[in-house]
Amino acid sequence: MNRQRINFLFLNIGHFFVHFFVLVFATIAALTLARDWGMSYAALIPYATPGFIAFGVCAIPAGWIADKWSREGMMVIFFIGIGAASMFTALAQTPLQIGFALFIIGCFAAIYHPVGLAMVVHGRVKTGVPLAVNGIFGNMGVASAALIAGYLIDQVGWKAAYVLPGAVSIATGIAYWAFVRNDLIHRKVRDAAAAATAPQAAPIDRANFTRVFAIIFISTAIGGLIFQSTTFSLPKIFDERLGNMAGSATLIGWYTFLVFAVAAFAQLVVGYLVDRHSIRIIFAFVASLQAIFFMVMQQMAGVWALFIAIAFMLVVFGQIPINDVLVGRITRSEWRSRVYAFRYIVTFTVSSTAVPLIAWIHSDWGFSTLFVVLAIAAAIILVCVLLLPKGGVVLQPTAPS
Repeated sequence: MNRQRINFLFLNIGHFFVHFFVLVFATIAALTLARDWGMSYAALIPYATPGFIAFGVCAIPAGWIADKWSREGMMVIFFIGIGAASMFTALAQTPLQIGFALFIIGCFAAIYHPVGLAMVVHGRVKTGVPLAVNGIFGNMGVASAALIAGYLIDQVGWKAAYVLPGAVSIATGIAYWAFVRNDLIHRKVRDAAAAATAPQAAPIDRANFTRVFAIIFISTAIGGLIFQSTTFSLPKIFDERLGNMAGSATLIGWYTFLVFAVAAFAQLVVGYLVDRHSIRIIFAFVASLQAIFFMVMQQMAGVWALFIAIAFMLVVFGQIPINDVLVGRITRSEWRSRVYAFRYIVTFTVSSTAVPLIAWIHSDWGFSTLFVVLAIAAAIILVCVLLLPKGGVVLQPTAPS
């Protein structure tokens, strides 16, 4: 295995970790912590909001530092920092303390997307499949958060769900530092050589550039709200709707893992398609299916709820690489981390509203109303996608130079 593939593997592991650590609390809150602390689910989950805000806001400084200093160095900080923050979270004894700990996790989690994704697409002409593979690892982190946390809750206790993965992340950070330390020393020489050979962003006129950029950030904001709402609430949805099928935290974790794991591979299909066909057509198809499946899910229970959950998560996860491919095609390498940072500050700042939204809707109306809201959000994305230019190099697959 050459150095590029090893580096890509580390980046994929990082994407797994970021989504794992961000979503562990969703399972813990739904299945044990609310009961242990004598709180309702709706009252407890808003304490995750500061972490999601930090996840978005801190992306800008992380991307700026990475472009100015070192992307590899920032990834080392990410691995070690998020692992240490996770272990610190296990010390929390009150909702306020766990809210502060989740905020620290969010600060370190913010490093990954602007830095890691810029590294994934750097030097590549066709970026759909690499971004999709990277996305699968991220979604497996989403899936494993419910599975591993559910298992550890039943076997050891909720604190272990933060301590053990945190130690693994720190060890990974040390291994990554050992792998890239020579690159850190010789960064300027390496970057100059890479810049001379890297493919440049596709040419695009100013009007289309502004139009595409606006659509990217509107769709990514609404898509972030959908992604966060579905991934955060799914353990609780299964707890309420699977009935006798879900009799323990471990079982709910397994069902959630199954849905996320199956759905993760939609990114590979979408990544393959956007490298070969018009993004506009594929994006519109994905958004349409989201709206349909959310409406169908309103009254589903039992095994049908499980099947429809797989269906809507397939298209929710399938949307993820599309905006990242668009950003990669219209931005230059030297400021790509900052553009990804801006994209993800929009995504995660808006998605931070998902947690209080879930709490409010669940408390007053239940999850059926939440699915109506998500269907409307998906319909708005579809309208935005239809406003994309019908032709142009940015929306068509890029041929190798």
